Amino acid sequence: MWADPDEDPRNRDGACAVGELATLQEFLRDYRLTLRMKCEGLDPEQLARRSVPPSTMSLLGLVRHLAEVERDWRNWVVPGDPAPKLYGARDADFEGAVAEQAVVEGAFADLAREQAATDAVLAGYPDPGARVGKDAIAVRELWVHRVEEYARHCGHADLLRECVDGRVGQ
Repeated sequence: MWADPDEDPRNRDGACAVGELATLQEFLRDYRLTLRMKCEGLDPEQLARRSVPPSTMSLLGLVRHLAEVERDWRNWVVPGDPAPKLYGARDADFEGAVAEQAVVEGAFADLAREQAATDAVLAGYPDPGARVGKDAIAVRELWVHRVEEYARHCGHADLLRECVDGRVGQ
């Protein structure tokens, strides 16, 4: 197993969230942890390794991409001009995922900062049915899309990690 069930930070001994918002937050928390767990113990070359040419996808690219996604979803809520892209034009999040320690550290710092910023904005909307932003999108939709994005990319991370060192698991 990837993690001993007794030590898995995602295991809450059968306790589950109460309510819609708490459930969405819990799922997002667990997918975020899963992504970090899939990256643990790898060096910059391994994190930046592209396993299925011609794809540019790598674990490091996923980290950078998810930082960009957090910012994009926050742009739906925050008034005014949208925050600029973190890494530039389309696919720059994956293209720029190179095997350099500074790039790795920057990507994880960007992800943590963008997650915290989006979480802080959405914390102001405890009602998942509230409509926000210029397009009056439901807060629920923002949470569900974030969960979906992490879930999809955690599946990619499973395959990428297996290609790097053969490690598989939950």
